[in-house]
Amino acid sequence: MAFLFTLPLRIAQAVFAIIVLGLTAYVANWWGGYWRAMSPSEINFLIFASVWSILALIYLVVAPWKFPVAAHKFGILAAEAVTMIFWFAGFIALAVFLSDRVCFGHVCSAAKAAAAFAAFEWAVFAATTALAVIHVVRTRNTGTKDAPPEMGVHQGV
Repeated sequence: MAFLFTLPLRIAQAVFAIIVLGLTAYVANWWGGYWRAMSPSEINFLIFASVWSILALIYLVVAPWKFPVAAHKFGILAAEAVTMIFWFAGFIALAVFLSDRVCFGHVCSAAKAAAAFAAFEWAVFAATTALAVIHVVRTRNTGTKDAPPEMGVHQGV
């Protein structure tokens, strides 16, 4: 049952991370070509958050599945919480950056879409972080160090 609930969330996290990575890379490339300067730090931070998320998702999916000893409940919680904070900071920073600029054209639309998808990504990571917190709270006096069962991806038959 946990597999059926968590896997779609992980897939959504990966898809949103790839979408934001593509949109922000487009904006950064345009900015560098048009202004002949480094792209804004808000854009660069979301590129970082996208790459970080892909790496974190590799850990969050593979560790409980293939390497259960590496899937400590606090490791899962830390990876989830740090990634959630990165997305929150990133989408807020980009939204504030775009709010006080004269913005038009395809690159502006791409930047606004990146902010929106980053907000969706934050919401999905907030949900999985909440699942990890619930597991840690429920198992705090049991001595178990295992990853939450709802975070695991089970191998097919």
